[in-house]
This record gives sequence, structure tokens and C-alpha cells, in this order.
Amino acid sequence: MTSARPARALIFDMDGTIVDNMRFHDDAWESWHLRNALPFDRATFSVRTAGMAVSEIIGPYFPAATAEEIAAMGEAKEALYRETYRPHIAATGGLLELMARAEAAGVPMAVATAAPPPNVALVLDTLALRDRFATIVSPSQGFRGKPHPDMFLAAAERMKVEPADCIVFEDAPNGVEAARRAGMPAVALLTLLGAEGFGHYENLIAAVGDFTALDGLPALRFA
Repeated sequence: MTSARPARALIFDMDGTIVDNMRFHDDAWESWHLRNALPFDRATFSVRTAGMAVSEIIGPYFPAATAEEIAAMGEAKEALYRETYRPHIAATGGLLELMARAEAAGVPMAVATAAPPPNVALVLDTLALRDRFATIVSPSQGFRGKPHPDMFLAAAERMKVEPADCIVFEDAPNGVEAARRAGMPAVALLTLLGAEGFGHYENLIAAVGDFTALDGLPALRFA
């Protein structure tokens, strides 16, 4: 997929995209697995699960558990993540500059993240970014996690923009696949994987280390 015309809206994943924080999630997940006597493969876990709701990750381990029990286990993991990541919060390189250019051109922006509300607050409120987004979409609002396209389609609808006129920024295969299912071009941030991890997605228009490498992308030359 190519995107020669300027985007009319931007949709950002949060973890691994707005912030480069996936190693802190990996640390918390590893501790959670150990506490629950479950095997953990750090090399593949985030690649396989990033973008899924925490209940979608934990649920298969405990098929007899109630929704409340799953939620409590998920919150235990997320609380550990927030405790360890809080001192390290920083925007990914070039993000703020890209957001400023979009704002100057009147291009709306959204966040579509599997993170629960306290995690969203930790990042967006610490960085004072919440009010700069037209909408924030997450599984807490009843949407399925990625690779389902639900959150991206909801973001486009709320911004009153056609899906094909959005650009999605993602760090994980599940997110790029969700964008593909939504009919949206995507940019991969290589904070979690190398470019080889995204080679088979036809909706991918760029794969970059951070947002500073996107200055020449035609779709981001806003009209």
C-alpha cells in the first residue's frame, strides 16, 4: 500500500509508540508469570501479545476464572508496570514535533491503545498530551484488542474521517494487522522489533526507529 496524499487524521498506539516502554511491560509480565508459576518466553511474549487487552492475555491461562478474578490478576501486573515505569516516562523522539505539525494543519489525532485507563493516565497526563487528542479508544470502552480493527475504526468514526485517510502508528504486528483490517496505512516504530518483523504487511508505508525519520513521508506533508 502506498499513501501519496496527505493524511487527514493520525492514530497512535501508546505503548512502544508514544513512549518506548515495552521493556518495562516485559519485566512486569515476567514477574507476574513467575508469581503464578507459569512459563514465560521473553523473546516472543510481547511480539505475540502486544496490542491485546490484558484480559485477552490472561484469560486463556485461567479458563475457569471469573471476569472479576481475571481483572484483579491483570491489575496486579499493571500496577507493577506503573511502579517501575513511572520514573522513566518520555515521549518517543520526534513525536511532539509531528503532533505540532498536525495541529498546525488542522489534522486531528487519536490514541487507540489496549492499555487500561490508569496506564493511559500515567503516560498521557504525565506528558500533558491528553487534551491534544480528539479521542482515546481502548478495550475499557468495550472494544476488542488488536489485531481486531475495532479501536481504529472507532477512532476514525469519532474523528469523522474515512479509514483510508488515516495513518496508524504502531510498534507491534498485532497493531499493524489491525490497521490492515481497518483499511488503514500504517507506520511501524521499531522499538519492539526490527523491520524484518513487519515485512509481509502490504499496508506498511514506513518502518522507522522513531518519528524523526518521517519528515520526508508524503502522507505526512499535510495540506
